[in-house]
Amino acid sequence: MAIKKVWIEDGCTGCGMCEDSCPAVFLMKDTATVIEGVNYADYEDKIKEAADNCPAEVIKYSE
Repeated sequence: MAIKKVWIEDGCTGCGMCEDSCPAVFLMKDTATVIEGVNYADYEDKIKEAADNCPAEVIKYSE
């Protein structure tokens, strides 16, 4: 199944790893944000990589 929703829970440390992994989906300001309107299915592997490698474990997604 394809990823349909991506979000970031409270606790982001602002390390920027998610934006480095997948700049089409994640944007770093003071903390990470998810870019709306992206077809997340196109970036499924990178989103999962960002979630798996997030040191704060705050990147979540649903299929």
